[in-house]
Amino acid sequence: MRALVQRVSRASVRVNGEAIASIDAGLVALVGVTHTDASNDAVYVADKLANLRIFPDDEGKMNRSVLETGGAVLVVSQFTLYGDTRKGRRPSFVEAAGPAGAEPLVREVVDRLQSLGVPTQTGEFGAHMDIELTNDGPVTILIEAGG
Repeated sequence: MRALVQRVSRASVRVNGEAIASIDAGLVALVGVTHTDASNDAVYVADKLANLRIFPDDEGKMNRSVLETGGAVLVVSQFTLYGDTRKGRRPSFVEAAGPAGAEPLVREVVDRLQSLGVPTQTGEFGAHMDIELTNDGPVTILIEAGG
């Protein structure tokens, strides 16, 4: 499982022109699932998201988590994180899990974040989404779980 994480000052998701989710300061987590991922990978990613110290403390150092700042997380499923571009000019997505395997694990990331007390919003699984965000920093981190 992979999560490409961006620290944001705001973010939103639209589907068919309709706003379905929005957050103020926090994290946008684009989450990709591969065939070998399991529940423990979802827990790992959620725990890492909740506790990753990438927000500034009083001295301006990245030393606070989204839990400590009271921020939110916007989780968006993104199978293209498993795109392989090593051969040819068109990415191969054979490493990305199909919807039946991916959707429950992305949902588990969301559920775990919520159980940890992190306000969490989501995109719409499988939909074409317009995601708008303001990257704060910029800060972008890749989280990878076993699999």
